[in-house]
Amino acid sequence: MSRKRVLIVDDEIHIVHVVAIKLRNNDYEVISADNGAEAFELACSEKPDIIVTDFQMPVMTGLELVEKVRQCEETKDIPVILLTARNFAIEEQQQEDLQISQCLSKPFSPKELLENIEDILYHRAVVNRQV
Repeated sequence: MSRKRVLIVDDEIHIVHVVAIKLRNNDYEVISADNGAEAFELACSEKPDIIVTDFQMPVMTGLELVEKVRQCEETKDIPVILLTARNFAIEEQQQEDLQISQCLSKPFSPKELLENIEDILYHRAVVNRQV
């Protein structure tokens, strides 16, 4: 079975580093970007299995990234986990409209993020097998 590929997007390099270590230790392939514009290009070229993105970033926010990902035929079905600072709530309607699989508040534990990724990817694999 091929390794799952995760795109991590955050302008705080230490967060990318910590998450990447946790994921690599659990046999995931990790791609990273420090802004939404770069992440969108990587999403299109690398087609990750899941995207984990920060909400607040320079150049393009996490939400703008998700909007672009959803508009592109090649990337529209990639699940997304959005990381937000405590005081940035995403409206439930917006989360639904953009098909954001999960919102996690910072600070979060890498273990919690890993569990969310596995739940989403495993659930998706089960759903796809039933189709």
